Amino acid sequence: MRNLILTVAMICGFIFTSQAQNNAGDWYVGTGDIANVAWTEWSISPTIGYGVNDNLIVGCSVAQADSSADIDIDFHARYFWKGFFGYLAVDGFSTDGMSVGAGKMFIVRNNIYVDPKVVYNTGEGTTNLTLGFGLKF
Repeated sequence: MRNLILTVAMICGFIFTSQAQNNAGDWYVGTGDIANVAWTEWSISPTIGYGVNDNLIVGCSVAQADSSADIDIDFHARYFWKGFFGYLAVDGFSTDGMSVGAGKMFIVRNNIYVDPKVVYNTGEGTTNLTLGFGLKF
């Protein structure tokens, strides 16, 4: 447990000392969000995004709960302002399960990024802390 706390503290130190800069024409490929319903049931959704301009990234992610469930495609956008971003995502083309949130993108090393964010899901009425990882190129 002590090693886990030390590791988390080191990662947070690296994360909070680096800043990400969004540039028009950049591509983002990553995990989307690592979110959960319980600590033992993590879900990772691959995502791809494109920097439309210096302040806006649009993209989509794909998720599948298990082999018997349908594939779920989400569309999202991030608007950057003063180092932070606002987040909006819709489930497919439906606004019933819309997610809104805010976060910050950090470059950990070279073009590897981490983006923690707080997200409120309007369909479920829940607020979650999510974490995404990926590459920017």
